[in-house]
Amino acid sequence: MVAVELSKGQNAPLPPDALRVRVVVTWDQGDEDVDVDASALLLDGAGRVRSDADFVFYNQPVSPDGAVQYLGRGSTDTGSQESLALDLESLPQDVVAVAVTASVGAGTFGALGGLRLLVLDPAGTPLASFAVDGAVGETALLFGEIYRRADGWKVRAVGQGWSSGLAGLAQDFGVTVDDASETVDSTGQEEQNPLPEITVTEASGTPGETEGDELVDVVELESERADETLAVVIDLPVPQVTVVEQSTEEAVAPPPVVPSSARGVRTRKQPVVRATAPALRLAGDESWNAARLFSISGVGNAEEQEKRATSALLATMMAVRPLGRGITARVGAPAGTIETYLEVPFPRGEGVVIPDGVIRIARGARMWTALLETKTGSGQLRRDQVESYLDVARQQGYDAVVTLSNEIAPAAGEHPVTVDRRKLAKVALFHLSWAEVLHEAQMVLAHRGVDDQLQAWLLHEFVRYLQHPRSGAAGFDDMGSSWVPVRESVAAGTLRAGDRKVPAVVDAWIRLVRQLSLRLTAELGVNVAHVLPRKLATDPVGRTRAGVEALVQTGCLTATLKVPGAAGPLSVAADLRTGQVRVSTKVPAPQEGTAQRRITWLLRQLKDAPDDLLIDVSFSGTSESTCEQLRDVRDKPAALLASSRADVASFTLTRTLPLGTKRSGLRGAFIPSVVHAVEGFYGDVVQPLRPWVARAPQLPEGAVSAEPDASDEAEADAVG
Repeated sequence: MVAVELSKGQNAPLPPDALRVRVVVTWDQGDEDVDVDASALLLDGAGRVRSDADFVFYNQPVSPDGAVQYLGRGSTDTGSQESLALDLESLPQDVVAVAVTASVGAGTFGALGGLRLLVLDPAGTPLASFAVDGAVGETALLFGEIYRRADGWKVRAVGQGWSSGLAGLAQDFGVTVDDASETVDSTGQEEQNPLPEITVTEASGTPGETEGDELVDVVELESERADETLAVVIDLPVPQVTVVEQSTEEAVAPPPVVPSSARGVRTRKQPVVRATAPALRLAGDESWNAARLFSISGVGNAEEQEKRATSALLATMMAVRPLGRGITARVGAPAGTIETYLEVPFPRGEGVVIPDGVIRIARGARMWTALLETKTGSGQLRRDQVESYLDVARQQGYDAVVTLSNEIAPAAGEHPVTVDRRKLAKVALFHLSWAEVLHEAQMVLAHRGVDDQLQAWLLHEFVRYLQHPRSGAAGFDDMGSSWVPVRESVAAGTLRAGDRKVPAVVDAWIRLVRQLSLRLTAELGVNVAHVLPRKLATDPVGRTRAGVEALVQTGCLTATLKVPGAAGPLSVAADLRTGQVRVSTKVPAPQEGTAQRRITWLLRQLKDAPDDLLIDVSFSGTSESTCEQLRDVRDKPAALLASSRADVASFTLTRTLPLGTKRSGLRGAFIPSVVHAVEGFYGDVVQPLRPWVARAPQLPEGAVSAEPDASDEAEADAVG
């Protein structure tokens, strides 16, 4: 099916069987840091909401009837997206349209490119598309409407903007907004009134979930080639809400999460509450081992290992709300109450199919269900098994099949197993790696926080379990059987593009880079991105082909990582010809002061960096450059000055370390040597650097006039 491309003001009918659709707002990140949030308004015949509960957004993620749900942040490899789920059959008859809107908290839509509205069927097939052009200073946009027409539904492209943000847009549709005004404290700082705590009330023992999900973003970086656009692929964190439990005796039905109509809707985002895992301080000495909630003792064969890991994961997802929401958000699930089950049998033909687990999420009247297939250790996913679960999910009317193994997909949205595309018509297929699960747990524990010490301890124990070798939940630690012959061919100069082993090594490198991004994201608490040429971000075949060509021509495997807030991106080159790994970053120089002052500015920040760090200085208006080791210029910065008087334009900092050669393992292996080089370079060199910030413009001396005294005012009155 080909999506209908709409222009502003046009409309198109939706297929009669498209009664459950996903509406997606997509965008490309520009130079500014702009955060987009989608929302929806259920409108009556007058074009207004029936009540404040008809406004669905991040603070109110589901309509009272459950027909419209805010899914939050999602991703493709080429952009960011926010999604809404619409069950058109469940909409009340007096709701004649659903307005699809989006807003930004800071900045404007004019700073973004690629603004687009997509309407997708349950399998993710586009039904309609609308590109929004011409946005400038708008902070809220009405992208389009899904509306009734006779016995069917249609989509209309609108593209109307507001400069008053989400609150102004909502008010124009009849929503009562109550965002308390800002006050100023005694220090002169603006202080916002605290947001009311959003709660999810539920029966005891049944966890609630966080709201929203953020997986992938796209920004632009300067390319070495002027004609090449770079896409940035990120795994983003997930916002969260506080969950309040209610005893079974008190629970009748979970009420919808709506603000009190008496005070109106609060459109401000709630702050994240952070907590740390409890520390053990009473041990007699360091030899005392803390008891494990998830024991690794007695793990026998691969089947038992797999069952333990699956059970530990599913139980922790129910018990620790932010983890459960973080994982389910990665597979397109809505926010809601999670329940998980082990080894549920399903009839298929004359036999029975038993997936490793079932995940069910309830939100209002809607139910989302996924079958889970897991592998641990060296277990590999099989096509026939995955397709069998897709058939069962389709027969049962379930939404998705999720596979989980130690295989890392090269990019978000890609699957390590190729299946018959026809089986994806009604059921979505997702893949997660155990590395992603571990990093999600670490991100929640260390950066997003858990507002309950018992849950923090449970999550800490789950992380301890996954990190133990016996759990079978390993990260990417093996370059594969093609690694050694390809490495030896590169060293000998005999490697050719036609060698069938080369693509496997390039794909393994891409997986390693993705694991590096996930690892740094979990450790730093920010979204570390893999930078790719945009034309390759959504083309796995082209991406592999480009890597093969580069490896044959240069003998190097390369990648660029972008760390938000860092002075420059991280460039990594594993040189198989020299057996070295080079990590570098390019830092813009200050644009004021003499050349020596600009060099001194850099050296002061590198006082604790390794002596063997190379500093390459580039100058404006000339190809001339200088390069020295840090040990030689700590006390003699003049050695980095050029013979000409050209201004210093930028600094390239590089460190080279030995490259491991073994395909797997810890000592002398390729993967740990790359990880050690990247993390060490970031911690020792990039992390201490602060980007240069220009001084504020200065008024000329004497330009500030003194306040008039009383005699001046009297004279002025007399003249008047």
